[in-house]
Amino acid sequence: MSRNTRHAVVLGGGLGGLSTALRLAVRGWRVTVCEQGASFGGKMNRWSAAGFEFDTGPSLITMPWVFEELFAFAGVRMQDYLETAALAPVARYVYPDGTAFPYSTSMPELLPVIRGLEGSDRGFFEFMHLGARIYALSKDTFLRRPISDPPDWKGLGALRHAPVLRGWGNYQKTVNAYFRSAELRQLYGRYPTYVGSSPYRSPATLAIIPFIEFVFGAWYIRGGLYRLVEALCGLLEARGVALRADSPVERIDTRGGRASGVLLRGGERLAADVVIMNGDTSRTAGLLGAGAAEMPVDDRSLSGLVLLVGVKRRLEGLAHHNVYFSRDYAEEFRQLFDERRVPEDPTVYVNVPSRTDPSVAPAGMETLYLMVNAPATGEAWDAGRLGAARNSMFERLRASGFPDLQGDIVVEHAVTPQTLSDRFGMPGGAIYGPHSHGWRKAFFRPANRYRGCAGLYCVGGSAHPGGGTPMVLLSAKIVEEQITRHEG
Repeated sequence: MSRNTRHAVVLGGGLGGLSTALRLAVRGWRVTVCEQGASFGGKMNRWSAAGFEFDTGPSLITMPWVFEELFAFAGVRMQDYLETAALAPVARYVYPDGTAFPYSTSMPELLPVIRGLEGSDRGFFEFMHLGARIYALSKDTFLRRPISDPPDWKGLGALRHAPVLRGWGNYQKTVNAYFRSAELRQLYGRYPTYVGSSPYRSPATLAIIPFIEFVFGAWYIRGGLYRLVEALCGLLEARGVALRADSPVERIDTRGGRASGVLLRGGERLAADVVIMNGDTSRTAGLLGAGAAEMPVDDRSLSGLVLLVGVKRRLEGLAHHNVYFSRDYAEEFRQLFDERRVPEDPTVYVNVPSRTDPSVAPAGMETLYLMVNAPATGEAWDAGRLGAARNSMFERLRASGFPDLQGDIVVEHAVTPQTLSDRFGMPGGAIYGPHSHGWRKAFFRPANRYRGCAGLYCVGGSAHPGGGTPMVLLSAKIVEEQITRHEG
């Protein structure tokens, strides 16, 4: 394509910023990416020690064709850059009473589990049918177009899939209407946490999430998900995109109601024809000089406490993804969102990538990613707070029969809500920006084309269409299409 003399500046080198930069570079724009930290990738980052390799953010991808389409847009095949592996099972679920089972996307493997818990698979199929209708509605409307655009003919045609019953109520109540067993109610209740929200406050439209995971699967990138960031940076450099690490932006400059560039810390100014914000959208007004207050605590999605642990032995019986449920799920979310504290008995997510990919750990050892949900309050995480949360995490694991790791830990590194807030500028460490409580919050995310300032766009998990790695790539596609349409 012909070379465009116009210049785009991207604030933030997260997955959304890198994907937008690549799409604009393909369109012929001159692009500069300004990342405030020392490495690119945003929350999709990496930590290494003593031969152990850890992803510090997302631990799986789904909707793999979204990633393939990005590489194809750049004229290459993703398979030539990344090796992906479908995870089977998707996860292993463990309950306080000792019940445990693998959750598979294979019908012959999953249906006996469902029937054993429910006595029938009818509720499962009806719940997936609800998710299928919401997906069929969303893929040609919400996931494809800016939230501000009126529907086109394709979008209008998708309205026939709109669910009439149970698609617009409370998420957990809807799950309970389809499932009788406490185990499956808790399992399917977990999915709103994928967007940092409570199942007891989210709309039933989030039933699209378990449908997407079941139908399209969970995938791992060999070598760790950070390989995706490395591949994108390589493609950007090959197209002449300027990747500037350690370049925090202090201000977005405007002229005549239009974004005209950015001011970097240290005083350097970069002129721009368009500016793309790939940070938390709640910070945009402040960068414009409006002095906007930080996102209120009550509007924030969940944060998380992550422990990256390398152990000197193999841990048999674990899947790649494992979930150890709390005894009282409703109480867990009450403590998270009402009392704004780490639950006394938290659900613990245990990711063991070395089960699939031995290259991320020394021979005979394991790489563990342990996570519990935490509130995004903005409070300091001192040694006392971290120690208490760590104890709660390991107490749940011990009570659920998890192997004792004490004495086997070679390396350990904590990523706290304060880490996320300080490193990535997320209010209180809110991983997904605003929560998805209520239909309006879930589906009316901040617009990709910033209102009130021409030439300014927002991309990423806190903007439309929302959180999760495939959604972030779709956000980048929408932003590029809007820039192509409005900026030429």
